Amino acid sequence: MDWLSPDNVVAVLTALLSTVAPPAVTAVYRRGVQRGRRIGYRVQMDTPIGSDHRGGHGQPNVRLGLFNDLPDMSDATLVLLRIENDGAEAVAEADYTGPDPLHGLTAVFTDRVVRGAAVTQLGAAHLMGHLAAPGAMRHTGNALHLPRVPLNRGEHYKLLVLLTGGGVGCAVRVDGGLRDGAVVPNRSTTVDDRPPALSGPARGIVALLTAGVLVLAGVIVASGDGPPRGCATGRLTLLGATAFRPVLEGLAREYARDCPGSGIALDLRGSDEGVRELVRRGEEAGGGAPAVVAFSDGPAREGAPRLAATRVAVSAFAVVVNDRVPVRSLSGDRIRALYDGSVLDWSQVGGPRLPVRLVSRRDGSGTRSLFERLVLDRTAEPPRTSTDCTTPEYPNGRFRGVRCERGSTEEVLQEVAAVPGAVGYGELQAAARTRGLHVLGIDGRAPSPGAIRDGSYPFTEVEYAYTYGDPAGGSLAASFLDFAARGRGQEVLAAHRDLPCYSPEGFARCAP
Repeated sequence: MDWLSPDNVVAVLTALLSTVAPPAVTAVYRRGVQRGRRIGYRVQMDTPIGSDHRGGHGQPNVRLGLFNDLPDMSDATLVLLRIENDGAEAVAEADYTGPDPLHGLTAVFTDRVVRGAAVTQLGAAHLMGHLAAPGAMRHTGNALHLPRVPLNRGEHYKLLVLLTGGGVGCAVRVDGGLRDGAVVPNRSTTVDDRPPALSGPARGIVALLTAGVLVLAGVIVASGDGPPRGCATGRLTLLGATAFRPVLEGLAREYARDCPGSGIALDLRGSDEGVRELVRRGEEAGGGAPAVVAFSDGPAREGAPRLAATRVAVSAFAVVVNDRVPVRSLSGDRIRALYDGSVLDWSQVGGPRLPVRLVSRRDGSGTRSLFERLVLDRTAEPPRTSTDCTTPEYPNGRFRGVRCERGSTEEVLQEVAAVPGAVGYGELQAAARTRGLHVLGIDGRAPSPGAIRDGSYPFTEVEYAYTYGDPAGGSLAASFLDFAARGRGQEVLAAHRDLPCYSPEGFARCAP
């Protein structure tokens, strides 16, 4: 009988022990250690983001530049604070015993001033209603006042707090009172430093369970490597931004390599069209979440309330020029002059006598929307006047130049490389790989890694992944998003010079 193989027998015995041991150990632990209510807190990140930051409490001095141009922000720091119920009982709103009827906890940042705070992660969806209510969170001086958030056992929330004043490493504490409980600092695990005393039966159960797990691990290792934890199989379609194609191809390839049995297809026709297609499929599904993820260069346009967004990475884009034009940098005003018809020949901006030819994306492109918003200062591109990008075929009284449109980032870059005098835009790494064109600096800023990280290069935006509602736990959509945003997919993002949102440098750039 095949089912009586050694690995199956060990697996069954381990599963049986697993059902007995955790309740027994948990009961002993709660009786011996975690009596009553307890809220734990800890600092998970404390990093400088100002241009002239001084270290605190033995920390070294550093110089960064995210807030170079903002007053009173040269010594800015970011703190990621986790607050959780790591006690034995649920905490209700009435369990907070402080005198303030609205606020239950106060986070105090020694020697620093709170400038703002945002919720970055929730252990349960219902918590947002308490944290996002008007007046729920307020800050005065070095204190951030938090609402009376009900927390079931194990639930948590995280806050990203922007501070100025004292250096990295200055003390952080959370004050507050709990009925029959306490608010205390904790570590990365929720148990106390001193292990709880276990009874003899509990120690025996733990020993048996440990032996079973070790034997099962040995069987698994001996029988070959399996897929990593969190893998999901099935079919998934990725829609949306063509500029993000190289990254999505890399993510799909690496996920399939880690998780055999998954099929991920790309159907990229532009950010807006991808989001519209996601909404259409979601409505057809009758309320369920279809196996579709739509990627958008920047936030999707309003009008789709069922969409759930995941911030994935900061992507950089570039203004590109045909190599026949030796101009290497232009001010924002001069770039806008190319697109409003004030400059029709490159000789007007220090280049050769060569007509300016604009190569653009079609309406509905996320990259085009970013270009209009970030580079053209929220001004729409002029009307299309040409199909071949060289000859004006549709005379227009308002715009006397040559402007054509193409359907994808790749087509725009190929056209700019082929047409003398052409100028266009596209994703930075795709532009850097295309021969026959070069990247323009904007206002003297080249798209260097440092300028992308600190936001001084203006043509960057967060790449969003949208699903129709929250994907079901264990689905391929949920697994792929976790891989892309928080898992090994960050290596793919970094290889393409994108800045992962779930990284110390990316937190500030991706925060709402």
